[in-house]
This record gives sequence, structure tokens and C-alpha cells, in this order.
Amino acid sequence: MSRYREWDLACKVYVGNLGNNASKNELEDVFSKYGPLRNVWVARNPPGFAFIEFEDPRDAEDAVRALDGMRCCGTRIIVEMSNGKTRSGRGRRRSSPNRRSRSRSPWKRKVSRSRSTSRSHSIPVKRSRSYSRERR
Repeated sequence: MSRYREWDLACKVYVGNLGNNASKNELEDVFSKYGPLRNVWVARNPPGFAFIEFEDPRDAEDAVRALDGMRCCGTRIIVEMSNGKTRSGRGRRRSSPNRRSRSRSPWKRKVSRSRSTSRSHSIPVKRSRSYSRERR
């Protein structure tokens, strides 16, 4: 059996958000309804995803349209055509919430840190614009 990375990309489907106990037989039963399968590979370390190779690319596309968001193996699964990239290169489904903080410039982070530090040492006072204008 060939490694899943060597499969035909036009026929290769990524299945994500699988539970820890997803079985190859269960996936075969669900996906074979859309056409003959060549290969099924279920990740074990780390668990939670699988790759399925169909014999015909049209069957793979049909399965993606029909099964994305459906319940299988105890969870709502993500089904999309595989893009051939490694885990860190996966698209919309794998983005991390920490990306926003990395996109900030160091200057902005420095300013926000200094503000929070200064506020923690003093008693917060709510001042309105009219109050500050009156003091001048």
C-alpha cells in the first residue's frame, strides 16, 4: 500500500475533526457510498484526521459536497479535497487565534505593555474631555 502523501491529489480527500476513536471501517462504510475507494488512512498520533483516496475524482468531489459538516465517528467532520500541503500549510481550518497577536508590530505591543503597566500602579480615574479642557 502506498503512503497517503503519494496518492493522486485529484482523488484524495482530507477528513478532519474526527474523534480519537475513528475507525477505518466506519470511514470506509460512509465514504464508499460515493464511489469505489483505493485507500483509507487514519491518523493515530496525533489522532483526529484521515485521508481517503477514491478511484474517480468526481466521486471524491461528490463526497466532499455531501459529507462536509455531517456527523461521523461521533463528531461533525470536516471534509475537503486534500491540497497536498503538510499540517502547518493547511488552509482555513487550521488557523490559530494567536496569529492576530503575531501580526501586531513590536511598537504597538510595547505601547500597550507600558500603558497596562502604568495603569496597574495607579488608581484608574475616568476623565472626560470636558474635564481636561476645564483644567487648562
